[in-house]
Amino acid sequence: PRRTITPGTAARVMTGAPIPPGADAVVMYEKTRFTRESVALFAPAAPGENIVRAGEDVRAGALLARDGTVIDPGLTGTLAAQGVVRPPVYRRPRGGLISTGSELACPGGEVPAGKIRDSNRYTLAAALQRDGCIVEALGAAGDSAAEIEALIRRGLGGCDMVLLTGGVSAGDYDRTPAAMEQAGAALLARGVALKPGMACAYGLASGKLVCGLSGNPAAALANYFAVVRPAVHRLAGRCDCPPEPVTMTLAGGFAKKSKTARLLWGRLALEDGAVKIHLSAGQGNAVISGVIGCNAAAIVPANSGPLPAGTVLKGFLL
Repeated sequence: PRRTITPGTAARVMTGAPIPPGADAVVMYEKTRFTRESVALFAPAAPGENIVRAGEDVRAGALLARDGTVIDPGLTGTLAAQGVVRPPVYRRPRGGLISTGSELACPGGEVPAGKIRDSNRYTLAAALQRDGCIVEALGAAGDSAAEIEALIRRGLGGCDMVLLTGGVSAGDYDRTPAAMEQAGAALLARGVALKPGMACAYGLASGKLVCGLSGNPAAALANYFAVVRPAVHRLAGRCDCPPEPVTMTLAGGFAKKSKTARLLWGRLALEDGAVKIHLSAGQGNAVISGVIGCNAAAIVPANSGPLPAGTVLKGFLL
């Protein structure tokens, strides 16, 4: 349309086209019949109907995102619509991974007697990558404080944080905390009141976190989600650290007592108007397969007895 619309006249426009002067409503194509000279309308039209006004999506002066906001698909499209194609972002943190233990074997080969496959390296690499980190595999060390110290120092040279698995308990060959200190780390905590994942050690060296996680696979992952991931998010500039708690209801019971706080792996579902968590059958320190397909963890408070179905707990999304 190149002319002003007057009473008793209409013009054909495409979806998304500017509204011609004088018009104040649009009738959908399917509700009309027209020729080059006339048009018949088969539905009433109110002022403003089927018109998208400027500023309906984003008003002038509106705040689109604060520092620490993750750029999701919605924000990506909104920024692009405003002509912002190179927003300033935080760089991705680099996390160094170290496996410890003379019992470890390469996952891809044969496992000699008395050895176990090093699965923690791959588990934590996947977790770090999902949280936006660049992962650097620093290697594996035996039960030697000197070997572990050397790898920690290497990691501190090029990584923003260093994660180790194994050697953090109180056994004869648990050398990780000593190696952390030898590498210049001041220990912040030695063990946490959490199951799985009680055995751990956290320190700070040259302003960088050094995290000694349990050697048990599921316990190492619990350490990661409960303690390490909030720090990873902070390093990445994110504001959701720690994550917002989610209220969830146990779909089935949990028979064990919990002297300390406990994390339970499960999958959320909306049932009967409530967010319910269906617990994984595997909940032990070493049962990494129990986390397969899980999207949430429920937090059982310390000094809890057996929990019946219907118990309401706080938790967080994985």
